[in-house]
Amino acid sequence: MDYFHYRSGRLHAEDVDVDEIAASVGTPVYIYSCRTIELHIERFREAFSALSPLVCYSVKANSNLAVLRICAAAGTGFDIVSGGELFRALRAGADASKIVYSGVGKTAAEIEQALDAGILLFNVESQAELEAISAIAATRGTTVDVSLRINPDVDAHTHEFTTTGRARDKFGIAMEDAEELAQRWGDFPNCRLIGLDIHIGSQITKPGPYALAIEKVLVLRDALLRLGHEIRYFDIGGGFGIFYRGGEAIPAADFASAIVPLVEGKGLDVILEPGRFIVGNAGILLTSVIYVKKQSGKRFVICDAAMNDLVRPSMYGAYHRIWPARTHMPFTADESVDTPLADVVGPVCESGDFMAKGRPLPRVEEGERLSIFAAGAYAMTMASNYNARPRAPEVMVDGASWSVVRRRETFEDLIRPEEEPPAEI
Repeated sequence: MDYFHYRSGRLHAEDVDVDEIAASVGTPVYIYSCRTIELHIERFREAFSALSPLVCYSVKANSNLAVLRICAAAGTGFDIVSGGELFRALRAGADASKIVYSGVGKTAAEIEQALDAGILLFNVESQAELEAISAIAATRGTTVDVSLRINPDVDAHTHEFTTTGRARDKFGIAMEDAEELAQRWGDFPNCRLIGLDIHIGSQITKPGPYALAIEKVLVLRDALLRLGHEIRYFDIGGGFGIFYRGGEAIPAADFASAIVPLVEGKGLDVILEPGRFIVGNAGILLTSVIYVKKQSGKRFVICDAAMNDLVRPSMYGAYHRIWPARTHMPFTADESVDTPLADVVGPVCESGDFMAKGRPLPRVEEGERLSIFAAGAYAMTMASNYNARPRAPEVMVDGASWSVVRRRETFEDLIRPEEEPPAEI
């Protein structure tokens, strides 16, 4: 469920007419719902309550400070993959002792930064990383808690670019390699092995792959216990799917019904890393129609939002519901009904700049606004300045009030980090 709905033919975010926001800050604009974020955290916790998990919000889904503060206030931990994400989480008030650090390419500077912060643990993804962490810890005269991220060779049956648990993917450590590392743990004297971690992909809509991966890793855990390692933590990752079209996702409780029985009662502190599940349906991208163009029997609705604001359709072939912000027509994705088709595109100089192709869309005029739904995750965090386009503002709605939580960039912002070369060059 989300808190975006039509009242008398006008789209509202909670109790705010989105046209009110657009009239004040312009378009394109990302609009988030505080209540939706809080609701999804609550529902996720309820679904997995039997495990009393540490829920670590995945910062990469949406790293706006306002979003992170809502999560921190709700008591979540954070899953991070970079020094920048660690900086953001701490600035938002995160409890460092509830931060887990994933990612295949942690630099020495990032490892130092995380140790200074006092994070819970590193999810280690290679022997080389393990060696680096142990060496850095040795210079500090300390021991670091780590978890091994296991690649269980399980296909999550999601997009090729977001499947992360197959043997051919770059993530994690193969099962047999993990056991071999554990057998010679003396080579890493400044690391303490206390957990196992998996993350098999993103936008997963069936629990089967999770169950298979968990069963495999629990067998490995037994082997590591026999080697004398106290494997206390089990990080099951995230990737739980949401609604884009409608009907393709399942409730968190359905995932839990498959996962909980496998883990319950095994003496493990469970960590879960939802990102998209928390914020995906908590945001929209509101855009205005610049022109309507008809050519070769096609209708192009040209908007002021573009692939630099939402790259998912171009990058992943992703589907996002798109509908006018003012309309009495109920949404339909059915191309057989009497609704004209359109390509919804942006102004960027790329044929890949589109939000939708051949999509049922009521007739719209220049100046009308469209809502692109499910834009709370992997929209602004993947935005760019391509074609020297300033990034759009972000707005947080809470009940009947709203505030700008990231202002629109200016042309001056585009060049602020740049410096003129010396005249002699």
